[in-house]
Amino acid sequence: MDVSNWLQVSFVDQLEPPAGPEPVALDEDHALAQAVVDTIREPLLVLDKDLRVVTANRSFYLTFKMQRQDVQGLPVYALGDGEWDIPELRSLLADIAPQHAVMDAFEVERDFAFIGRRIMLLNARKLFYEDNGHTTILLAIEDVTERRVIERELKVLLEQRDVLLREMQHRTANSLQIIASILLMKARTVRNEETRLHLQDAHKRIMSIGAMQKQLAAGKNGEAIEIGPYLTRLCETLAGSMIGEHRPVTLEVHSQVGSATSEQAVSMGLIVTELVLNALKHAFPDDNRDGSVLVAYDVAGSSWRLTVSDNGIGRPDDAPKTVPGLGTNLIEALAKQLDARVEGTMDDTGTIVSITHSPFPSRLPTPETAA
Repeated sequence: MDVSNWLQVSFVDQLEPPAGPEPVALDEDHALAQAVVDTIREPLLVLDKDLRVVTANRSFYLTFKMQRQDVQGLPVYALGDGEWDIPELRSLLADIAPQHAVMDAFEVERDFAFIGRRIMLLNARKLFYEDNGHTTILLAIEDVTERRVIERELKVLLEQRDVLLREMQHRTANSLQIIASILLMKARTVRNEETRLHLQDAHKRIMSIGAMQKQLAAGKNGEAIEIGPYLTRLCETLAGSMIGEHRPVTLEVHSQVGSATSEQAVSMGLIVTELVLNALKHAFPDDNRDGSVLVAYDVAGSSWRLTVSDNGIGRPDDAPKTVPGLGTNLIEALAKQLDARVEGTMDDTGTIVSITHSPFPSRLPTPETAA
């Protein structure tokens, strides 16, 4: 006899004791079956096809503070003070036997007799037997009251955090705007040309950081940032502040589908800002020359590559090398945070700088190849 059939015979015989030649063996079976059920820590009911309680385990009696005479042989929906008389629950249990259905995590929140208001998760299964002569349903009950209280408290805390985060983002945006305005005002009043250029560069960087902060704040907290739209909006902001109406320079973004965390997106945005500003500032000294700057984001499996290229004046091979400046050091540091490497080429056809995470097979894109 398999375990299911043995449990079935043992439990059914508790309601209908059979006449047979081996009462001692059957009594032992009954005791063993009840002992098996009692070892289950969660409250458990064994029901017959009419949803009457065949037996309950010790945990059920302790949890709901009931006695055997209050449970044994009664329909499940008649237990206690009627808190189990739930039409939907009765319908679900009634479908289990004829339709071989199951009931998973049916949540009940009720005022239970003796123990007060509790939240219970109910799971039910039908036992299968070789002869199909009997029907037994196991109904397991899990008290999740404390878990739900913690979840609700956590939800409130997360909502409070979101409010504080939005407030912080709003204050940060205002502070960046104030700093940018002060820098621009100072740039207009200073007489030293070099100082003016430094202040203007600082203003542009602050504005680009503000644009990134605004885009990241628009997304929901914890969600991945889609890189394509993010870089597109960022470059639109950079073009608006760096490229005049009469300057024949274009700034385009070509991106494959990919996403990143907000921290990674910030690092990518700062890298793109620095490289685009450098290209627009140095690659096209002749304002009448048609220029093109391309920002590309390519994905291959878990690898990705971020590239900024231009068709500017570049640098001849025999040009003297210069000491890396603040921008170069910043890009190297940001790439290290992204676990990526920096590669660059510069010749008389333009400049290409790529930030690569993991090996990437294809060659670097340029404004000409992208077109």
